[in-house]
Amino acid sequence: MNDLLKRVSVDPRVCHGKPCIRGTRIMVHQVLDLLEAGLTPSEITSEDYFPDLTLDDVYACIAYANQLVKGEEIYFFEASKVPA
Repeated sequence: MNDLLKRVSVDPRVCHGKPCIRGTRIMVHQVLDLLEAGLTPSEITSEDYFPDLTLDDVYACIAYANQLVKGEEIYFFEASKVPA
């Protein structure tokens, strides 16, 4: 897992500080958007999308998102009773 996460870079001088694949300007969210749209990792790394990425880069995006979700704190509150 740590080896995968090393593929993700967060640098305020690159892509406005958005997480991207190290050595590229391909942002993690771009890869996640394609996965959400139903593309497979192999399709994402094809000539049609991001041929400069490897399958491990795609898996690194998933691992990065997973770490963010695991570390997220969730607060529950009762919704206000607002008349409809």
